[in-house]
Amino acid sequence: MLNEAEIYKELGILTDKKDEWEESIPYVLSLLTHDSVKIKAKALWLIGEMGLIYPMALKEDMDMITSFFDSTDAVLRERAVNATGRIGRGDFLLIKPYFIRLLGFASDEVAKVRLSFIWACENIATNTPDIYEGHMEIFEKLLYDADDRVRMESPEIFRVLGKRRPEFVAPYIEQLRKIAENDENRVVRIHCMGAVKAATSKKSEEC
Repeated sequence: MLNEAEIYKELGILTDKKDEWEESIPYVLSLLTHDSVKIKAKALWLIGEMGLIYPMALKEDMDMITSFFDSTDAVLRERAVNATGRIGRGDFLLIKPYFIRLLGFASDEVAKVRLSFIWACENIATNTPDIYEGHMEIFEKLLYDADDRVRMESPEIFRVLGKRRPEFVAPYIEQLRKIAENDENRVVRIHCMGAVKAATSKKSEEC
C-alpha cells in the first residue's frame, strides 16, 4: 500500500497525463475516503480538472464530491467548491441541484473559500450565464470584501458575465467605474475597469 507521500506524487504525475484521466477517475474518486486531508484535497482538485473534460463520468458521484461542502476543514471546502465549478463548466446540469448551496460560499468565513467560490462561478458563467440573473447582489458585496485577494478577483465575475449578459452587469457599471477610479489597490482598479469595458463594449455577445 502506498503511503501519503507516494500517493500525492502519483496524483501529481497523473495531473500531466491527460490521456489517462478518463480511466483513472474511479481511482481518484476512491481517494476521497482517504484519511489524509492532503490527499483528499489533491484528489478533489484533480477531479475538478477531470470533470471539466469528462463531466458525465462524474454523474453518479456529485453527492460525494459536494459532501465536502460541509467539511470543517477550509481546504476541503475550497477544493470542493472549485471542483464543482469546473464540473459545472463542463455540464451545468450535473451541478444544478447544488447551485444554491454553492452560492452560500460567498459568505464563507475563510477568504480562500470565498475566492474559490468566485473562480467556480466564473467557470460556470462561461457556458451557463443565465443562471446568475437575480443573484448579482452576491457579487456586489464581494467587491467590498475584507480580503484583498477576494476584492481583486470579484470584478472578474462581472467581466465574464459582462461579455455574455451585459444586462446583468449594467446596474453596477457606475459602481465598478467608481471603484476603478478610486480604489487603493491597483489590481482591483484594473479588474473593475476590465469589467466595465467588457459589459459596455459593442462586442459583448451572447453565448
